Amino acid sequence: QAQLVESGGGLVQAGGSLKLSCVVSGNIFTFGDMGWFRQAPGKERELVASVTRGGSTDYADSVKGRFTISRHNAKKTVYLEMDSLKPEDTGMYYCFGDLLTGIRKRGQGTQVTVSS
Repeated sequence: QAQLVESGGGLVQAGGSLKLSCVVSGNIFTFGDMGWFRQAPGKERELVASVTRGGSTDYADSVKGRFTISRHNAKKTVYLEMDSLKPEDTGMYYCFGDLLTGIRKRGQGTQVTVSS
């Protein structure tokens, strides 16, 4: 069964950049839509960005113009490039993939911390 493994999180100063990667072990075409959501302590889970199999993208208003999601099926990888980071972007970032059965799978998460 396909699994999702994230990497690329870390500590960065406000205004800096990070690039998260989500590698699919197995067949990436097991998933329809894929993307990223984040969870910060005391805050609701937020869907940050998503991408369809064909490459169409969607973003939360809070990250539009700063984050870019891309899906590379040949590499079995989904990326999230994050620029102009703000302290409020701090949180655990999870990659997800929607199975054709409707079940959403996610990875173990990668921590992003933005210092002011």
